Amino acid sequence: MNIFNRRAFMNAAAGFLGGAAIAAPAAAQASAKAGGKPTNTPGLTTDLLKQTRLPFRIGFEHVFDPSDGEKEPWYLNDHCLIRANDGVWHLFGITHKEPADPDHESFFLHATAPDVKGPWKKQAPVMHIDPAFQETVVWAPHVVAQDGKYWMFYCAGGKDHTQFHIHMAMSPDLTNWTRHSANPVIVDGYDARDPMALQDGEQWILYYCATETPKGGNHVVKAVASKDLVRWSPPQVVFRSPEKGTFGGPTESPFVVPRNGKYYLFVCTNEPYNNSAAYVSDNPFHFEPSSIVLNFPAHGAEVVHTQDNRWFVTTCGWEQGGLYLAELRWDDHA
Repeated sequence: MNIFNRRAFMNAAAGFLGGAAIAAPAAAQASAKAGGKPTNTPGLTTDLLKQTRLPFRIGFEHVFDPSDGEKEPWYLNDHCLIRANDGVWHLFGITHKEPADPDHESFFLHATAPDVKGPWKKQAPVMHIDPAFQETVVWAPHVVAQDGKYWMFYCAGGKDHTQFHIHMAMSPDLTNWTRHSANPVIVDGYDARDPMALQDGEQWILYYCATETPKGGNHVVKAVASKDLVRWSPPQVVFRSPEKGTFGGPTESPFVVPRNGKYYLFVCTNEPYNNSAAYVSDNPFHFEPSSIVLNFPAHGAEVVHTQDNRWFVTTCGWEQGGLYLAELRWDDHA
């Protein structure tokens, strides 16, 4: 692969992973506060540091605990952050009381804050499952703004793992949501899920993870394209892992960031649970396993770009104590 691109991203990664190892004590405090057991927190994955061969420590900062105000520990899993027109930040994500119970995740956590780093305040949950839309779970929300409205894409589950649904809902204010009549947007398997929408020029690209065939095969990232967020092209495979299977897999939580003519694909590998990888390409519809630029300790990572040009990478997950942020510094001159 192109050494220039690899070096640029390595230097960027060194920026967001180069801080003090503060995540481990923060998570331990959150776990103790919630009455939970010690967690597999960012900052404790020393084997991953050896994989990257970079002399830095983990710099994730704990910014939100979903157990606040609850009698039992709760988790935050796949999530998204968006800044509203009034400047308030909104967090949406999978939530449930510990231990992990993905088949009964039936509404989304909603929290707000004046800044992406907080302080975060829990609001009433949103998007309770609606059996009228054949929803069995609500997973992995991703929210974008378009045409004066907010659009949420999420996995709605389904009774058949080979025909999972990805739905969309709309809101004028990020609080009151209405499911779109065009649902389902996508029907795919195995457990097709984790949608992420990217505006690229005049088109929108919706990425999601699945398997190459609905019944299994290689774990893949697929994509569909649209001009209006309603009518979508047939899906195409944009990344194919050599690993095969059904549940889980190394292509979860796809997130694509365009930067200086390149596209960076982030995926959660689940090898181990707190591990993500980043791949680089010139084409938003084609990424190769050989184009990997970095493994880093995170689960369900999202990339956040603020209005004042700050960049962050997030991590979360079962038994993690909530939401963490790590600053991402791009080195465009590498």
